[in-house]
Amino acid sequence: MKVLVIGGGAREHALCRSLSLDPAVSALHCAPGNAGIAEVAELHPVDALDGAAVEALARKLDADLVVVGPEAPLVAGVADAVRAAGIPVFGPSGEAAQLEGSKAFAKDVMAGAGVPTARSYVCTTPEEVDEALDAFGAPYVVKDDGLAAGKGVVVTDGIEKARAHANACERVVIEEFLDGPEVSLFAITDGTTVVPLQPAQDFKRALDNDEGPNTGGMGAYSPLPWADPKLVQEVLETVLQPTVDEMKKRGTTFSGLLYAGLAITGRGIRVIEFNARFGDPETQVVLARLRTPLAGILLAAANGTLADLEPLRWSDDAAVTVVIASHNYPETPRTGDPITGLDAVAAQDAPHAYVLHAGTKRDGESGPVRSAGGRVLSVTATGTDLTQARERAYAAVTRIELDGSQHRTDIAAKAAAES
Repeated sequence: MKVLVIGGGAREHALCRSLSLDPAVSALHCAPGNAGIAEVAELHPVDALDGAAVEALARKLDADLVVVGPEAPLVAGVADAVRAAGIPVFGPSGEAAQLEGSKAFAKDVMAGAGVPTARSYVCTTPEEVDEALDAFGAPYVVKDDGLAAGKGVVVTDGIEKARAHANACERVVIEEFLDGPEVSLFAITDGTTVVPLQPAQDFKRALDNDEGPNTGGMGAYSPLPWADPKLVQEVLETVLQPTVDEMKKRGTTFSGLLYAGLAITGRGIRVIEFNARFGDPETQVVLARLRTPLAGILLAAANGTLADLEPLRWSDDAAVTVVIASHNYPETPRTGDPITGLDAVAAQDAPHAYVLHAGTKRDGESGPVRSAGGRVLSVTATGTDLTQARERAYAAVTRIELDGSQHRTDIAAKAAAES
C-alpha cells in the first residue's frame, strides 16, 4: 500500500511512524512534513489547503490511501477533492468537518442526537455576550465559533477578560463551566460503524499545576487508571454512535476520525467539544499503545468496511508524551533556534522513548535541525506503568537542548502517583 499523509506536525509524525512500522505499507509519503518525518517518509512540497494540489500529488504518487491530518485542510474540503478523484481518503468531507469548524454547528448536531453537553448560547453581538455571561456566571467559558488551532477557548473568572475574548470573535459560543476531569476519546468511523480507540488525557495549560494560558496541548498520557472501565462503551453508546448516526441522517455522513473532548462531571459525561481529526498530543500516546497495524484500519474507514475489521489489539503498556515548546509559546514563539540532543535520545533511549517532531525544519540535507513553531517536539515514552513511562520520557527530555525552551514537569504525575 502506498500512503500519503497530509500535514507537518507531531500528530502527522506519530501517524507516519506507525504507518512506517506497518508491513502492509510499501511506500510512505508526507506533504509537507517536517525534519523528523523526513526520516520515515519521503517529503513533498504542497499547499495543504489546496485540494486540487493534494489530489494531483496523490495521483502522481499513485497513492492507495491519503490521510489528511490537520483540521484546516479538512474544513477547507481537501478530502472532498481527493475522494472525488476516486482515491480512498481518511478524513471527513468539508461539510462534515464543520463538527470542528463551527462550535455552533456541533451544538446543533448534539441537540439533534441527544448527546449530553454543556448548556450554551451562540452570540454575535456585545449585548448577547453580556446576557450569556450574566446567565452562567464565573468561571466563564468563551469559545470562538471557528477554528483557532486549539487556542480559541478562554476559561476565566474575570468577566472583562471573558468579554474581551467574546467581542473579538465574529461569532462566539458561551457555555456553562463543566467540573470534573477531562478525557479525550478518539473513534474511527466509516460513517456507519464506530470503532473507539483507547482514552487519553491531555494538558492544555502552558504551566505546571494547570496554570498559565491555554495552548494546543503540552503533554498527554494513556491509559487512564482512574477512569471507569465502562467509560469507553458508555461514550460509544451515548456520544459517538448517536453523533455519527445524526450526521448520516442529515445527509452529511462523517467518515474519518471523530474526537470527543469529554468532562466527567458529577452529573455524568458531558461533551466539551468535537474535533474532526486526531488530537495533538493525544495521538502520540494512543498510537504508541496500538498493536493492530494502522494502515488497514484507516483504509477500512475510507472504504466503508470497518464492520469487517477484527477487534483492535492494544499493548498493556502505558505511554506518556511531554511537549517541548519554544520560548514565549503560546504568545509569539521564537523560532530558528538549533536543537541538539536528538541523536543522543535515539542512541540511549530507544526503543522505549523517541522524539516526534512538531515545529522543526532542517538547514539543507545535513544541516542542523531548528525550531520552526510554537510546539517544537513531542517526547514520547512507554513503560510497564505510568511511573516508568514518565521516567523514560523525562530522561529523554533532559538530553534535548533548545535555547529558551519550556515544558511542563507534571505530565501524568498525579495519575502515576495514584495508580
